Amino acid sequence: GMKLVKELKNTPVRVTLIDKHNFHSFQPLLYQVASARIEPASISFPFRKAFHGYKNFDFRMSEVEKIDTENKQVITSSENVKYDHLVIATGCTTNFFGNDALKKYALPMKEMSEAIDIRNRVLLDFENYATANAEEKERLMNIVVVGAGATGVELSGAFAELKNDVLPKDYPKVDFSGLDIILLEGGPHTLGNMSEESRKHSRKYLEELGVRVKTGVTLQSYDGNNAVLSTGEVIPCKNLIWSAGVFGNVIDGVVAKENIVRNRYIVNRYNQIKDTVNMYALGDVAYMETPRYPKGHPQVANVAINQAKNLGKNFKNSLNGKSLKAYEYKDLGMMATIGKNKAVVDLKHLKFQGFPAWVVWMFLHLMLILSVRNKLIVFINWAWAYVTKDTSLRLIINSKNNTPQKT
Repeated sequence: GMKLVKELKNTPVRVTLIDKHNFHSFQPLLYQVASARIEPASISFPFRKAFHGYKNFDFRMSEVEKIDTENKQVITSSENVKYDHLVIATGCTTNFFGNDALKKYALPMKEMSEAIDIRNRVLLDFENYATANAEEKERLMNIVVVGAGATGVELSGAFAELKNDVLPKDYPKVDFSGLDIILLEGGPHTLGNMSEESRKHSRKYLEELGVRVKTGVTLQSYDGNNAVLSTGEVIPCKNLIWSAGVFGNVIDGVVAKENIVRNRYIVNRYNQIKDTVNMYALGDVAYMETPRYPKGHPQVANVAINQAKNLGKNFKNSLNGKSLKAYEYKDLGMMATIGKNKAVVDLKHLKFQGFPAWVVWMFLHLMLILSVRNKLIVFINWAWAYVTKDTSLRLIINSKNNTPQKT
C-alpha cells in the first residue's frame, strides 16, 4: 500500500490511505522486537510523516468493516469513504486452521502489538521464575515455536542468543541451562521452501545455539500449559509462539466466494479483482496465476512491492493514454538469519551461508527500513549487540488493563 502511494506521488489523482494503525511496521524485523533485541520505534514509522510533501495524499485512521460496491464506498469504523478506484493491500494474518484453543492460548506474531505482547510475556516470566514453584518453573523454562519457516527459525535463534548471552548477566542467581527453546516443524526440514544447503545449514546453526529442533512433528493441542505433539510427547510450556501459517485479510462485500482462493482475491495480470470494475488487490491478498506461477505467487514482500510499483505505473499510463503492462514476478531469492554470523542466502545462481550471508542479510534489511533515522538506530543497536553480546533495553511495559497474568 505504501509503495503504491509513493508511485502516485503528486500525480493528478487524490490518494486516500486507510489503516487501523497510524504507522507502518517493518514486519521482517518483528521477531527482533519480540526477542527484546530492538525497540518497537526502531522499525515503525508514522504514515503522515512518511508522506510529507505529498500534495495529493490523505490518511484515515480507521478499521475497514466492509465494501459497499454498489455505492462505491469503504465502510469504516469512523466514516464512509467514497472511491473511484479501490486498491486492497490488507496483507495476511495468522492462520490457526480453525483450532479455537490455539487461537485462544498461542501467541501470534504478525503485528507490532503481538510482537510486544510476546516480549512482555517472556520477560515477565523470567522475572516470575525466582518465586515460582517447581511445576511453574518447568513451564516457564520451555519456549515453544511452531513453524520452521523464516520467522520461526529467526525467532528461535534470537531467543537462543538471549538465553546464552544476556540472561546469565541479567539474572546471575538463576541457572538458565534448563531453558529450552523448542522449534516444531511438521515437514522434514527447517526453511522447507529454500535450497537443500540452506535447510542443512539452518538446522546446524540452530542446534549449535542450543535450539531443540523437532521436524516431522505437529502440534496436536495446546491449553496454555501443555503442548501435546503428534508423537504423544507432552511439553509443559507457558509460552507457545505460532508461526506455522498465514492467510489473506479479505474484506466483506468485495466479491463472491468463488472469486476467492485460500483467502486471496483472484486477480488478473494487472491486479484487477475478477468480476469487478476498478477494484484491485496487491500482495498477500492477491491470487494471480501465471505460466511461471500456476498456483499463485508466494506470499513474500518482494511480490507485493513490485505489484504495487506495476499498478502505480499502470495508473499513470492510463492517465496518459498509454498501454498497460502485465505483471511478471522476478524471483530475487530468499534469505534468513539464525544468529550472530549465521545466515543463509539463496540467490538465483548463487547460494552461500555463514558470515557473508549474515552481512548481506543485514545490509538488505537496513536498506528496506523506511527512514535514515531508523536505519541508523537499528544499525547502532546491531553494532552494540555485536560487540557486547547484549541487546537493547529489556523493558516490560503493560497497560493497567492488559497486565499478563500467571497461569
